[in-house]
Amino acid sequence: MADTSTVTTQTNPRGIPVAPFVDNVSDYVSSRGEVEPTLRSFQEMISKYQFMEANTQRRAQGLREKLPDIKKTLEMVRFLKLRKETSAPGPLDTNFELNDTLYARATISPTDTDEVYLWLGANVMLAYPLPEAESMLQEKLTAAEQSLANCDEDLEFLREQITTLEVATARVYNWDVVQRRKDKGDGKEEKPQAG
Repeated sequence: MADTSTVTTQTNPRGIPVAPFVDNVSDYVSSRGEVEPTLRSFQEMISKYQFMEANTQRRAQGLREKLPDIKKTLEMVRFLKLRKETSAPGPLDTNFELNDTLYARATISPTDTDEVYLWLGANVMLAYPLPEAESMLQEKLTAAEQSLANCDEDLEFLREQITTLEVATARVYNWDVVQRRKDKGDGKEEKPQAG
């Protein structure tokens, strides 16, 4: 038996382990002992990958919902900053969102606007100077886009691992069926004891 203390598991960049590839079924099963524990192990790994896939899909969906809001807020901060820098004449009439379906009308003077209030989450709002708000929102947007790209990459990786394990399961099962037929044909099949 090989020394397992030096064996390292390959993973993707976010630490998801690579599924074992079964090249030679006979060698793989004989190194693992029996067929049933091997098949159980594969089913357990498939379940874990499916659980990770579901969580990653939820995280990606949440990011896809947040991205438009971050972009819209960043565009507004840049618009106010540009209006302030160019000293655009006159006040600006706008509607701002209080709730999903509730808006309020406001008149603001971009030349007098030095800060904006941003929702941070958990019912917390904080005032930021325009340049700081723009910088923070840009960082948030970049991080969210990178996180979404990582989620999409992880989902593809997980699908590949699930497919690898499903193929390995089928190959081990089919190998076992062939071995049982060979054993039965050779007369090695265990006979039930009369009792």
